[in-house]
Amino acid sequence: MVEKNHRILEMKEVYANYGLVQVLRGVSLYVKQREIIALIGPHGSGKSATLRAICGLLPVARGEIIFGERRIQRTPTEELVGLGIAYVDERRLIFSSMNVMDNLLLGAYRRHGKETKEKIERDIEVVFRLFPVMEERKKQLAGTLSGGEKQMLAIGRAFMSNPKLLLLDCPSLRLAPMLVVKVMSAISQLRDEGVTTLLVEQNVQAVSHIADRGYVMEEGRISAEGDPRGLLCV
Repeated sequence: MVEKNHRILEMKEVYANYGLVQVLRGVSLYVKQREIIALIGPHGSGKSATLRAICGLLPVARGEIIFGERRIQRTPTEELVGLGIAYVDERRLIFSSMNVMDNLLLGAYRRHGKETKEKIERDIEVVFRLFPVMEERKKQLAGTLSGGEKQMLAIGRAFMSNPKLLLLDCPSLRLAPMLVVKVMSAISQLRDEGVTTLLVEQNVQAVSHIADRGYVMEEGRISAEGDPRGLLCV
């Protein structure tokens, strides 16, 4: 069994570029088992780029990314999914022409044949418990959902992949305050299901109540670390 204080993810002096533009300039951070860690900072500071580097969507020019005990900075994205990393893009990419239930089942496609049907069904029940509206809408086409419902579905589908590490890019983006509270509560409850979360968030006030620690990013670097409530004053 992995100890609670075990570092599940570590970045060491990571540099990365978008074309000729350097977006990560020596990023170093760590995430422990079952922690919720927030990346905060101004727009364009490298927060989303950090998530994309971890999940293999942004090539790392220099430095190391360690997941568990494995260096993953040159590992293909599809292989990282198999290792237990799930990424939810801020665009909430779902399959609009499929219904809610089929989206959730598709999230578990790598698990079929490896785990029992009962385990997958249990995780669907977890999603429905966290997001009751998903059960109400399970036969509804995903493309007809509201923005908040699409975010819930995107997070639920990522959970169905049985992730060890969940990467969330701006989960509260364009959500009404009441929905922000529901989404943040669900993210907090995922910890009880063994999920570790690293999230990018502009709404620092919302995430400060659920995050264990936070990192402030500026110009592609980590400029501060600590309790998210204290970072509100940074």
